[in-house]
Amino acid sequence: MTQIPRAGVIGNPISHSLSPKLHSYWLNRYGIEGAYTALQVTEDKLESTLCDLPGKGFIGANVTLPHKVSVLQFADQVTDRATLIGAANTLIFKQDGRIFADNTDGYGFMASLRQGAPDWDPKAGPAAIFGAGGAARAIIVALADAGVPEIILANRTRAKAEALRADFGARVSIVDWVQADKMLEDANTVINTTSLGMTGAQEFKVSLDTLSPKAVVTDIVYTPLQTPFLIAAAERGCTTVDGLGMLLHQGVPGFERWFGQRPEVDEATRAAVLA
Repeated sequence: MTQIPRAGVIGNPISHSLSPKLHSYWLNRYGIEGAYTALQVTEDKLESTLCDLPGKGFIGANVTLPHKVSVLQFADQVTDRATLIGAANTLIFKQDGRIFADNTDGYGFMASLRQGAPDWDPKAGPAAIFGAGGAARAIIVALADAGVPEIILANRTRAKAEALRADFGARVSIVDWVQADKMLEDANTVINTTSLGMTGAQEFKVSLDTLSPKAVVTDIVYTPLQTPFLIAAAERGCTTVDGLGMLLHQGVPGFERWFGQRPEVDEATRAAVLA
């Protein structure tokens, strides 16, 4: 009996992930015989799990916290993009057993931003980013590729921000967290990549008083969809883009590689994932 193609998402914890709902919706929508499941994997079992999955019919996997960085050491081939970011979120298992690793977070971010703010012009001014984790790294690469002239970064731990500047060079400048509101004055694009404002997390307390109403503002948090940060930006007249779009769009390249169909991200997709 022929095994149906399988994919999944690897993380720890994993029960909160919306990826199974997203990919299962696409499989059903396009009439593809396949499966997508959540896989809770601890750090000590990561290598053995990656070795076992192809034999169980898996053709690929998404990777989420805390494995996005460590998974690179088990990949046989890593894209330039994933190497530059220093993390992978999409794996393809080749028929010869090799593992191909990519990072589609930056792609997902840009596709979501362009869908949610079609008039956005990356070259119109600096981008201000809150946070210096893995998502920030992917977003910096994507913004630089899009032609954003300057990226200003603030992180609660300055050393992490300095590490990003060391990796990405002069286009990135650092502002102390206590002065983070200062980086908003000339910002054309403002992005929160921290967990601040997420359900159950600490509040986002940086003042948006200097934020231009012409700025496009986005938050990668999607629980809640409208974070206090986005609500405050919208009250100032800014175009805002919620964090769900990045999750949906980053799944597109992997699904296409695994199942041979490029899925569409539209209102029906959003509704299915939020249901």
